[in-house]
Amino acid sequence: MPSRTTASAQEKPAPQTPPRSQRPALPREFIAIHKQRRIMDALAELAAEQGYEATKISDIVKRAGVARKTLYDNFDGKEEVFLAAFDAARDEAVRRVEEGAAGLGEQWQQRVEGGLAAFLGYVSERPSLARMCMIEALSATPQTTRRYEEALDAFVEMTRRALPHDERLPETIAETLVGGITWIVYRQIRRNETERAGDLLPELMEFISGPYTASA
Repeated sequence: MPSRTTASAQEKPAPQTPPRSQRPALPREFIAIHKQRRIMDALAELAAEQGYEATKISDIVKRAGVARKTLYDNFDGKEEVFLAAFDAARDEAVRRVEEGAAGLGEQWQQRVEGGLAAFLGYVSERPSLARMCMIEALSATPQTTRRYEEALDAFVEMTRRALPHDERLPETIAETLVGGITWIVYRQIRRNETERAGDLLPELMEFISGPYTASA
């Protein structure tokens, strides 16, 4: 006959450990995109700090916190990282300009000012990317220079569509205005004053409106 103690032990259910909550696994595509962004941001920061030429692959992976293999799994090398970062920054700048100009009425000055304010805001928020795109791209490699020129052409076309047609002004008025704006912003970045890029808005709007006011 079993003892009372043994019977009691058999009747009591064993305590159960509550199931451990598990965080859902992140999709591989999300992780890959996140790592790519970290690598691109690392290059932009390093290029702004020490220049493209002085930046090594070892610097990039250390700043990004990834393995060298991870970089080469996603990019062919340093130049491709630069071009990917440039393209992403350009697309974001274009998106912000278009959104800044949208829904601001029929007055072209309002739309241009909204788009220009959005662009200057982006320069102010992302100083490393601004320096990479508007300074380092000019001399990093022949391919980055071409990318810069293509981006400039895209902004010229956007500006041409936004400006009113005036037969008294030269056909190259959009190129002239975008070139002047680019130079002024370039100088602001070179002076390490990107945080004050928004202060340029009144001056740049006067620069844009000047030819149309003079020809009226």
